[in-house]
Amino acid sequence: MHNHFNGLKTAALFGAIFALLLAMGSVISGGRYIWLFGLLGVGMTAYGYWNSDKLAIRAMHAYPVSEAQAPAMYRIVRELSTGAGKPMPKLYISPTAAPNAFATGRNPEHAAVCCTEGILGLLDERELRGVLGHELMHVYNRDILTGSVAAAIAGVITSVAQMLMFAGMFGGGGNDEDRPNPLAMLAMALLAPFAAMMIQMAISRTREYDADEDGARLTGDPLALASALRKLEVGVQRAPLQPTPAIQNSSHMMIANPFRPQDVSRFFSTHPPMTERIARLEQQAYGFRQR
Repeated sequence: MHNHFNGLKTAALFGAIFALLLAMGSVISGGRYIWLFGLLGVGMTAYGYWNSDKLAIRAMHAYPVSEAQAPAMYRIVRELSTGAGKPMPKLYISPTAAPNAFATGRNPEHAAVCCTEGILGLLDERELRGVLGHELMHVYNRDILTGSVAAAIAGVITSVAQMLMFAGMFGGGGNDEDRPNPLAMLAMALLAPFAAMMIQMAISRTREYDADEDGARLTGDPLALASALRKLEVGVQRAPLQPTPAIQNSSHMMIANPFRPQDVSRFFSTHPPMTERIARLEQQAYGFRQR
């Protein structure tokens, strides 16, 4: 449902993050245990796959809602999912004033869409439709799985880097033949988490741009999503979420960066700048009018 070469870009980024994980394995004991790091990466990928539909819901304390409780949300999601020929996802509401929304789940058959109470009170129905179209395209493009797995692997790299730092400071242990170069270990310990984070950011930003465009195509109304993003930019600044570990691990799934600007720099943000996203949507709307 998109033509952004998502598969190629994602494969390249995942190849880079797996190569980084294996490079860390090669530093330890001269690469003797590199297979262990490969298995670790596969294991964390499997964990991310099977649990991607639970972690964000739990972090946001969201609860499932019935059609009677959220009629507009149900109506919009049913219409859009039917139009896309996809199953209806489960719907949740998070009891927080921070305006945001996210989708989660490893595939369209095991998906959930969640809106906060804040976003439901902030947007009109046309804007909410634009947001829900964006979130559904995250599901259909398998972006939630991609982001969750990338976050899991990046977490492994960070944890291993901390162990490398400790080992490098104390000589690495083992005999002279097995002992790795402590300078190499320290360099890897310092650079690997940064590189993993940057790759994860690249994956997340690419998927946000693509979900904007695909979601606008699904709803046929790019300007509705652009209007919603303008309101969300202001709304998040007024009612941000606290950057707790659970929320930080799920923030890449949300349609807007949930934190205050001073809590996360633009350089390390999981989301592209709102101004750029809005400009792209306005250009897309102009293209629609030219047809």
